[in-house]
Amino acid sequence: MSTFLDDTTKYVNKAVKHSDISEGLANKIIICNSTYTVRFGVRLRGEIHTFEGWRSVHSEHMEPTKGGIRYDLQTNAEEVEALAALMSYKCALINVPFGGSKGGLKINPYKWEKNEIEKITRRFAQELIKRDLVSPSLNVPAPDIGTSSQEMAWIADEYRKMHPSDINGAACVTGKPPNKNGLPGREEATGRGVQYIVREFFRNPDLLKIVKLDHDLSSKSLIVQGIGNVGYHLSKFLTEEDNVKLIGISEFNGGIYNEEGINVEHAKKYFTKHKSFENYPKGTFVKDSSLLLKRKCDILIPAARENVITEKNANEVSAKLIVEAANGPISYKANQILNRKKIFIIPDILANGGGVAVSYFEWVKNIRHIRFGRLEKRRNQFQLNNLIEAIEEMTGTSMPKKYKANFINGIEEIDLVRSGLDDMMIDGFQSVKKEFIENEKITDFRTAAFKVAIEKIALSYDFIGL
Repeated sequence: MSTFLDDTTKYVNKAVKHSDISEGLANKIIICNSTYTVRFGVRLRGEIHTFEGWRSVHSEHMEPTKGGIRYDLQTNAEEVEALAALMSYKCALINVPFGGSKGGLKINPYKWEKNEIEKITRRFAQELIKRDLVSPSLNVPAPDIGTSSQEMAWIADEYRKMHPSDINGAACVTGKPPNKNGLPGREEATGRGVQYIVREFFRNPDLLKIVKLDHDLSSKSLIVQGIGNVGYHLSKFLTEEDNVKLIGISEFNGGIYNEEGINVEHAKKYFTKHKSFENYPKGTFVKDSSLLLKRKCDILIPAARENVITEKNANEVSAKLIVEAANGPISYKANQILNRKKIFIIPDILANGGGVAVSYFEWVKNIRHIRFGRLEKRRNQFQLNNLIEAIEEMTGTSMPKKYKANFINGIEEIDLVRSGLDDMMIDGFQSVKKEFIENEKITDFRTAAFKVAIEKIALSYDFIGL
């Protein structure tokens, strides 16, 4: 049976065939540099519990290396290596100057109380820090499945204790709470990035022609698989800001469907409270949530785990566009089937790069020791106020209040973060589109994306004389 890591390697090998990279260099790029296994004990509930975790470094063509830490009972060394590889390609694709890394701890985080998770996290952090697997200059983790800004704050605190003289210590992890050297907009970043990618796709008539859709997002239907952090935010932004109609939400224990549309906030609150969509009042409950992946819609966004679309159900998928907000949600064989069905796929290494893009901004902010916009905000406001006064004096009329308020309020840090994210996602999208359009032998967006990414990594290795 093909694994997540096998499938990732197959995608890369397919792209390599369209490139001039030598076989030796291609193998160097594909193979994970190192994977560390740590096992440690923590005294909990009157006895010693032993935990197993991993931190994988895929590529050090750029440092530090970057990638989340997930807490999941199903995680393993091979999955962590696959995710680390995807991080390398993702960073290269959207021009984030990091190598790829990933971490995992084999644990069910919901089995333990908050104070117990803190003890476990701090012990795990100690094991990683003393091996330089948490470091602002070498390896920078972030949240992933089962972790959040809280775990990152604990890890950063452990780093501070072990390296009290490191002036850049706050940059040892990203995804921290905003009041603990974090960055506003980091929590929403992956979902926001997916929104920007969807918007950009619908601005390109030549691609819309392929999927037989028009540019009007407000007339499009959406089904999302997973209503966690990523699924919730992308659904919220696409429905509230772009008027996309959300008609289905799939979760691990059932889903909901409503042709008239689903309110994301209402659905999220219900699921958080009841841990299920069963008896949800504003939609039809579907016990077998995999059936929702087969429902007719314009846009299908898998936003949870890997391998949710496989060769077993790919033939029945009927969406026109699939956007991979999750890592590796489509298996290699399923991808072949979907390509034959002419379903357009925007791959994970492009679509969900928003998290690492904003993580990069947070890292830069921590290294600079000053928030974005701090030096220029008041000066810009002063200039804009002068401009407004001059316009009003010349025209003899007052500027409408809604426009005036936007000018007077000025640019906040969150605005700069979103602007930078939008720019990076658009640049990444257009580089992939250029390869896809200009190379007649490449017939799918995923292969184009991997080709762009591996050639950037190869160029970086070439410059260091490898």
